[in-house]
Formats: sequence, C-alpha cells, structure tokens
Amino acid sequence: MRSGRQCSRSACGNPAVATLTYVYSDSTAVLGPLAQLAEPHSYDLCSEHANRLTAPRGWEVVRLTPEFVPTGPTPDDLVALAEAVREAGRPRPAATAPVDTGEGVRRGHLRVLPGEGS
Repeated sequence: MRSGRQCSRSACGNPAVATLTYVYSDSTAVLGPLAQLAEPHSYDLCSEHANRLTAPRGWEVVRLTPEFVPTGPTPDDLVALAEAVREAGRPRPAATAPVDTGEGVRRGHLRVLPGEGS
C-alpha cells in the first residue's frame, strides 16, 4: 500500500511523493520517486516542494522524474487492504487448557511450579 508519509518540510502536511537524497562528494542532489521505506539521510517531499526544489550554487539537481504528482490508491493497494482486513477477521484457534501433571501446571515449554504453601 502507499505510504502515509508526509512532506519533510516544516509546517507542510501534504503527502510525500518524492524522495530527496544528497551525494556530497559530487555536490549533487538527487530527487526521485518516493522511496519504499523512509531512510534516515533522505527527505520526503510533497509535489509542490519537489517541483520547486533548487540546489545551492555549484550543486547539480538530478531529477529522475520530470514531475511529481500525488497518486491515489491503485487496485493492488485496495486488494492488499481487503486481504489484510479478511486476515484480521479470521477466528483465532482456541488455546489449550494447561495440564496439571502433578509437577506443576505446564504451559507450552514453561512449567508453573506450586509454591511452598500450596
């Protein structure tokens, strides 16, 4: 599904559509499609900020896409959401009752031993 990430610019609450990264050794800013995962050294930008991006003097901006526009959910996103809801609604198998073997109550690989006053 599409990410609910927002633009990294302060006071901007628009949805992010592009990811900005820097290559300091080449004095280059790379602006590409929104990354699958948020990275600590990259910035997510909305379409307005991505389209208005400029770089400092002496730096080059590499745009991997000519325009960045927000997109809505795709049919694949909707199918994934429906499958997640269906999976969450499935009944869970009932837990088995603990068995007392005389050595204490056994729960899986753990055992609860009776106390001294029991």
